[in-house]
Amino acid sequence: MYLRFGWVVGNVGLIGSLIIVVLSTAITFLTSLSIAAIATNAPVKAGGAYYMISRSLGVEIGGAVGIPLYLAQAFSVALYIIGFSESLNLVFPGLDVKIVGLITTLALGALALFSTKATIKSQYIILAIILLSLLSLFFGSPLENVDTEPWNMAIKRKEDFWKVFAVFFPAVTGIMAGVNLSGDLKNPARSIPKGTFLAVGVGFVIYMVLPVMLAYNASESALINDPMVMRKIAFWGDAILLGIWGATLSSAVGSLLGAPRILQALAADSVLPKKLSFFEKESGPEHIPRAGTIFTILIALVCVYFGDLNLLAPILTMFFLTTYAVLNITAGLERFLRNPSFRPKFKVHWLFSVLGAIGCAMVMFLINARATFLAFLVIASVFVYLKRRGFKTAMGGVRKGVLLSIIRYATLRLDNGQDAKSWRPNLLVFSGAPTKRWHLIEFANALSQRKALFTVATILSDENTSQEKVQDYESHIAEYLNSKKIGALVRVIQSNDPFIGAQHLVNAYGLGPMVPNTILLGDTEDSSHMDTYCKMINHIYHSKRNVIIFHDEQNESFSSIEAIDIWWGGLKGNGALMMILGHLLKSARHWSRLKINIKMVVPTLEAAESAERNLIEKLSKMRVDFKMNILVAKEGENFWSILNQESKKCSLTMIGMAAPENGSFKEYYQKLQQNTCDIKRKVFVLAAKDTEFKDVLT
Repeated sequence: MYLRFGWVVGNVGLIGSLIIVVLSTAITFLTSLSIAAIATNAPVKAGGAYYMISRSLGVEIGGAVGIPLYLAQAFSVALYIIGFSESLNLVFPGLDVKIVGLITTLALGALALFSTKATIKSQYIILAIILLSLLSLFFGSPLENVDTEPWNMAIKRKEDFWKVFAVFFPAVTGIMAGVNLSGDLKNPARSIPKGTFLAVGVGFVIYMVLPVMLAYNASESALINDPMVMRKIAFWGDAILLGIWGATLSSAVGSLLGAPRILQALAADSVLPKKLSFFEKESGPEHIPRAGTIFTILIALVCVYFGDLNLLAPILTMFFLTTYAVLNITAGLERFLRNPSFRPKFKVHWLFSVLGAIGCAMVMFLINARATFLAFLVIASVFVYLKRRGFKTAMGGVRKGVLLSIIRYATLRLDNGQDAKSWRPNLLVFSGAPTKRWHLIEFANALSQRKALFTVATILSDENTSQEKVQDYESHIAEYLNSKKIGALVRVIQSNDPFIGAQHLVNAYGLGPMVPNTILLGDTEDSSHMDTYCKMINHIYHSKRNVIIFHDEQNESFSSIEAIDIWWGGLKGNGALMMILGHLLKSARHWSRLKINIKMVVPTLEAAESAERNLIEKLSKMRVDFKMNILVAKEGENFWSILNQESKKCSLTMIGMAAPENGSFKEYYQKLQQNTCDIKRKVFVLAAKDTEFKDVLT
């Protein structure tokens, strides 16, 4: 304000300066509205902006903003103290800037460690000094040779309007001082909105008056070239120096009080590593976070000692503005989604918050585009790090609300008809306990490619199990899958007969059109279960779902598969579905080298030539990188003997299964098991009734 305002007025004139003040204040005012809405909705504890964001958008996003915000606050302490020391050196040239800075840092740090209340009370003294400097300026006298035309934009501007705007804007970014001390306020819901609006309002009045005074009391050249022009205009010039010192020290104190409380909140939410959990501790009747304060003082001392923070200053400003933008987004989303938990006493239309967020983003790029990208990169890196840690804390309400809104929108616009071009398997996997049939989950995960849904289902045979235990079992399975980096839903139900329970789940599971279209299950060789097992397959088929039965005697990881044999009988039904499954597996990220062999048995050489031409044409149209192998049956050989011989050593074999259209399916399935007894790892595939999978391939 003291050193740059004259330069602003000199470059863009009075009207231009007032426009800049109005635009800048508008952005901070919109942000203040968002802060007021969040602060009056629920208690705001220690951490201020971090606490507000993390409770709405989640710990990961809160931490991604909070950690850089803490560093920005800590570095800002040094930045303001260096400014104070350099301005003091102008009056007393013999002083060593570094020594003055170090002593000032230690003095302010000792005050912050001694008493928060005393530190805050010192701000009143500083405020009085700043008021004295403004009064001195108000009663000042014009300089000689004032030739400025105050009510016109400067005719010969040296700097672009938006560049001047970018220089001025940091002067209105101090609205978070009260928010950062939220944990020390008796009534944050009342104090934060009141203090924030008061700061914006008072700042707006001062910034609107100062350009008028400067424009009428100094020439354009003096305003541009003399940083201490206010001192020359003022009634008592040294009062301006006191104002400069007061403003820098006040800002340093505000950052010194706010930074440790952000660090404290980060530690309390386990955002910081466990070794740094001591930052959460408080001391004394005023609950001072002494460890965080000492750490912040040390950072400031190091920065003051090494001196110039000009390179960091733009990035620090970006961190502050990013925080403002995210606060606006938080309030806007809360209001737009109308979550039942969001009931603020101070109501703001979501559009105002959106405008505030857009304004912050625009200003960031105007100030320094490179610093903006670097700040975004830092925040994104922190977010990825925190995301990988897998916090067990509840997801922020806004994040869940957004996802639920998207799900609702998409679900209502989906229909039950098949879209060949976007078909993917929505799998329901009857794995039981995951550790028993892990190959089923691996297979489903490979087919889904993290782009389709699949659900791991378990049926408990004991119907007397309490719902609490069922839910606990569901949670344990979900945690286990998450630890294995498997993105799947989990469903646990109770049924005395697991096969009847499976049928009930197939009938009932799903949301609208988002029902499983493919059922994946293990094989059974238990003769006592064969009847009910086959009835279950029959039920699934007539429910128009695909059936995939995975038989595995090797008990090896599915990732060990190197090649797949697909025994093909044409592009209809099972053949087309098996081709799709093969393509999905081969296109998976880690399986680009998977070999897929399309095998077909014909009776004669002439038939082989015809089948080869036909298959080449179809594979070309399907645009798949599969190998083909046409086999001619020798005398005395049948299809099953050839299959067992050819695929005996293959990693995985896919075989089409006949539709259970008659009452003899049990006998058919048992014979199918016998005919493929030499194949240790195989998949039986039964395409859904009335589904044309060939349309997916063409």
